Amino acid sequence: MKQIIKLILVLTCLFSFQVQAQKINDKQAILNLLEKQRTEWNKGNVEAFMQGYWKNDSLLFVGKSGATYGWQKTLDNYKKGYPNKAAMGFLTFGIKKVDLLTKDRAFVLGSWNVKQEKNELKGYFTLLLRKINGVWKIVVDHSS
Repeated sequence: MKQIIKLILVLTCLFSFQVQAQKINDKQAILNLLEKQRTEWNKGNVEAFMQGYWKNDSLLFVGKSGATYGWQKTLDNYKKGYPNKAAMGFLTFGIKKVDLLTKDRAFVLGSWNVKQEKNELKGYFTLLLRKINGVWKIVVDHSS
C-alpha cells in the first residue's frame, strides 16, 4: 500500500512540474509573438506585424473608431492609419500581465508607445489569444 501511495505522489509531482513547465513555455511563446510584432512594426513591415493576429474574418479589433472584424480589414486600417515607416514611428510595449486562462486561451494586458519624429502616441491594450494548431494568435485586440 505504501508503494502505491509513493507512486501516486511521484506521478502527481511529475504531472504538476510538467503543467508548470508548459505554462512557462506558453507565456514565453506569447512574449516572443509580441516581440516579433514590435520588431516588424519598427522595420515598417505592417504585413509581418499582422502575422501575430488570427487570419480570420472573426478577428476582432477594437480601437478609438470602434469594432472592426476581420484580419484583412484590420490590416487595411493599420495601413490607412500608418501609411509609411515615418508614421509608424518606433513602437515599444510595456507588458503588465500575461495570464493563461486555459491550455489554449490567454489574456495579455499592456501599454504601447509609438514615438514619431514630431509626435508621441500611447495607450493601453488588452489581448485575448488562442493557441491555434499549436501557435498562439491574437483573436481579440482592444487598444486605446
